[in-house]
Amino acid sequence: MDTFTNSSNHQKVNSMVPTFHLEKLAKDFDGDVYWDISTRLQYATDASAYREIPDAVALPKTKEDLKKLIAIALKLGMPLIPRTAGTSLAGQVVGKGIIVDMSRYWGSTIELNIAEKWVCVEPGVILDELNQQLKHHGLFFGPETSTSNRCMMGGMVGNNSCGSHSIIYGSTRDHTIAVKMMLDDGNEYEFGPLSKIEFEKKLMLNNREGDLYRKIYDMLSVEEHRNEIAQQFPKPSIRRRNTGYALDLLMQNEVFGNTSLPFNFCNLIAGSEGTLGFITEIKLSLVPLPPKQKALVCVHLANRDEAFKANLIALNHKPGAVELMDNLILECTKGNIEQRKNRFFIQGDPGAVLIVEFARETAEEIEAITKQMEIEMRQAGYGYHFPVIWGTDIGKVWALRKAGLGVLSNIEGDARPVSLVEDTAVDVEDLPNYMADFEKIMSSHNLDCVYHAHIGSGELHLRPVLNLKDKGDVELFRTIAFEVAHLVKKYRGSMSGEHGDGRLRGELIPVLVGDKVYNLMKEVKKAWDPSGIFNPNKIVDTPPNNTNLRYIPGNKMREVETLMDFTKVGGMLRAIEKCNGSGDCRKTEMAGGTMCPSYMATRHEANTTRARANILREFITNSDRQNPFNHKEIYDILDLCLSCKGCKSECPSSVDMAKLKAEFLYQWYKSHRVPLRSWLIANITKVYSVGQIFPRITNFFLSNAFTKGLMTRALGFAPKRQLTLLQNLTLKQWHKKNTKPSEGKKVYLFADEFTNHNDTHIGVKAIEVLEHLGYQVEIPKISESGRTYISKGLLNTAKRIANSNTQTLSELIYEETPLIGIEPSAILSFRDEYPELVDDTNKLKAIELAKHCLLFEEFFMREVEAGQITKEQFTVDKRSIKLHGHCQQKAVASTSETKAMLSFPENYSVEEIPSGCCGMAGAFGYEREHYDLSMKVGELVLFPEVRKTPSGVKIAAPGTSCRHQIKDGTSKDAQHPVEIIWEALKRNE
Repeated sequence: MDTFTNSSNHQKVNSMVPTFHLEKLAKDFDGDVYWDISTRLQYATDASAYREIPDAVALPKTKEDLKKLIAIALKLGMPLIPRTAGTSLAGQVVGKGIIVDMSRYWGSTIELNIAEKWVCVEPGVILDELNQQLKHHGLFFGPETSTSNRCMMGGMVGNNSCGSHSIIYGSTRDHTIAVKMMLDDGNEYEFGPLSKIEFEKKLMLNNREGDLYRKIYDMLSVEEHRNEIAQQFPKPSIRRRNTGYALDLLMQNEVFGNTSLPFNFCNLIAGSEGTLGFITEIKLSLVPLPPKQKALVCVHLANRDEAFKANLIALNHKPGAVELMDNLILECTKGNIEQRKNRFFIQGDPGAVLIVEFARETAEEIEAITKQMEIEMRQAGYGYHFPVIWGTDIGKVWALRKAGLGVLSNIEGDARPVSLVEDTAVDVEDLPNYMADFEKIMSSHNLDCVYHAHIGSGELHLRPVLNLKDKGDVELFRTIAFEVAHLVKKYRGSMSGEHGDGRLRGELIPVLVGDKVYNLMKEVKKAWDPSGIFNPNKIVDTPPNNTNLRYIPGNKMREVETLMDFTKVGGMLRAIEKCNGSGDCRKTEMAGGTMCPSYMATRHEANTTRARANILREFITNSDRQNPFNHKEIYDILDLCLSCKGCKSECPSSVDMAKLKAEFLYQWYKSHRVPLRSWLIANITKVYSVGQIFPRITNFFLSNAFTKGLMTRALGFAPKRQLTLLQNLTLKQWHKKNTKPSEGKKVYLFADEFTNHNDTHIGVKAIEVLEHLGYQVEIPKISESGRTYISKGLLNTAKRIANSNTQTLSELIYEETPLIGIEPSAILSFRDEYPELVDDTNKLKAIELAKHCLLFEEFFMREVEAGQITKEQFTVDKRSIKLHGHCQQKAVASTSETKAMLSFPENYSVEEIPSGCCGMAGAFGYEREHYDLSMKVGELVLFPEVRKTPSGVKIAAPGTSCRHQIKDGTSKDAQHPVEIIWEALKRNE
């Protein structure tokens, strides 16, 4: 491509595979095959520091598809890289060849045996969804990773994943009974437990399966080999261990050792990172659910060093998990909207927090244990605050801990904590001394380091702070890796406790196990994959670990001039680079939350926040066009972003794709004409103002089937949508006619562009509620928020509106006289976008103004807390309500005040629907090409929940788009919370 260069990274953009081969493959394929540059770039990275552009991406649907992939790989001598969620931290799922994405079509549970406590699944089954299914039977899969809401069982087996509770449940390998694999001969084989007699029968097979058993028998029958393996591998006491191929575990059975254990190749396959073949089925053992009574003790420590010793005291009390968060991670969580809510238990600024979990049959047992542990820790001089967390708050603490990887991307500048030696594991008794030696290495290079995660099992995620755009730090990256590898060898530990070797640690394996054992591992790879087609250059024969990094060291970063202000993060490109690939945006509707609705509905990687960030980064960085945004690939991948803002709060890295999309559209329109539909949507207030001259005539044309049909076809709106109609009077007109003199406290109500013209009745009721409660209501002389211009990328106009509104309101709006909003997307523009949109001369005013712009329910509950609003002012009748929260409200503010207001009347009860985005997302769902996706998003959770709601239960939805979507999707009417609280007023008889 002449407009996208990559020569400085020595990677060809064009596929190495002749197109006709891929076309032929796609024609005969039941699944999907892609070789366009956009898809290939989306899969060029994972959650690691590596980047390699594949030649194609395949999403196989059947076993026949897998056979076809193997055939083309053998014919062309090209790699096949199995991948599920792509959250690998060691570069396991990047590389040349064909990425084989098993996540979309391989997500079925094949068989569940409750009596024998096992389940058979396909590799694309998500851990949390599996456990939700098993929960009804009192069972679950024990190893639980921090990525459990999107990681898949194929990846867990490939990486031998562990999780926070590994001191009880061990690793995935410990629970893998059997697997079916397709090898390079195109045949599927089952590998499972074998007695000595059964093993000997396998030796007699005249096929590839027999070859494998004969090879391992020849290798491990040699006593010298067994002795060398036993001496070189990590200590058996270290349960977290992924050091190359697990030859040490293959010796622990009745075939090669003195134990009665069966031989099982699953010990080798688990942790093999897709380098041996395609896993097609996995049989896993299950365990009973833990005791229902749980609590966490969050030990606040003065510094990290105390944590290593306090950990040993905690372990004496047999906890289920002991996890660490250091002060750097805790500091990062302050800047993340979602995680700020989860910091409720933090007191002061601890140097480290030790999270100790206990699960017992009774709360009294836990209370006794936690008290005794606190006494012992205080006597030893460790800890100053020991909050005990129970119930639903436990989930908030774990969410804070699990966000560790993502929030590290919030550190400003190009120097970031990098995944390098973050996976080392040693015996817990060795941990204090190991950490002292490790800190000496860091000090010798004058490096800061982040410490967190699984301290209870001797594995801490240690992330040195390096700038991988700097040539010196790239060299230091490799130097540190080898220095730490020698240190780990000193303590007979493992370089990888759970994240695998991949590209990152493969070349360190000889340091850990010696050349003789390493050569045995190479023989294993050759036996299973003689043609080298399965994920080559991972584990063995890996290139230097500081090559093929995501960034090109020494390259000057392209400075992009933007209209919105990105200076807080060092510019737009750095805002995009905050995405580290951890894949939180791949969670499904079953996991809850809002991010990312188009992915939830389609399960396509292209519709994740991660993919959008990848494409933005790649094209802006590598484009040779004067306008680097002028690429159709960027436009296409952002097209299905609903701008729901879910990523702003739910992405641990706080990647705000809605803001990035708005800026992109603004830049795109420098090279392209603004479409008429986009112009009309952006200028909807002007359109409404004209229509408001003769509202009845306007409404006739908007609702008449013939005229409406003409308009929707001409402008590209969905014919099935009901267009919003105008009211006879605007809210401002009504207020002018119905203003009541009052001596009450003055407040300002924002007559936003939607409430003023379409939802006047809601605005009227808001005024009546406020006046009834004793407030004097004024409407400021501003016309609109600019939300429609922002969403459509017409940022010059949005900026003018923001500047004008800020100047006008800064003289009116204070804490005592707040601006109250009804439509979340409009009022929250003042809090969210304005400070980054206005001129520098208005920035401080905008920041101050943002503090006093409140949702109606926020103001209501503030006054309740101040004693200005009381329950006596409301009915005592019973009422049940179901609430659907607005996306932007959930991202920028919270629905907690909405729930509190709706449940404020004495006998009102509220249940929040666990829905994400409704699917309408402003104008998105009105647009013809987006209609089907919009409705599919609604069908994920919202529509089914609304349909099954009894007739006597009210549906509440603060967003005007949400209410229209609910009506179109379910034929049920939803009310604004203001309408419900208006009905609840106790009126004088």
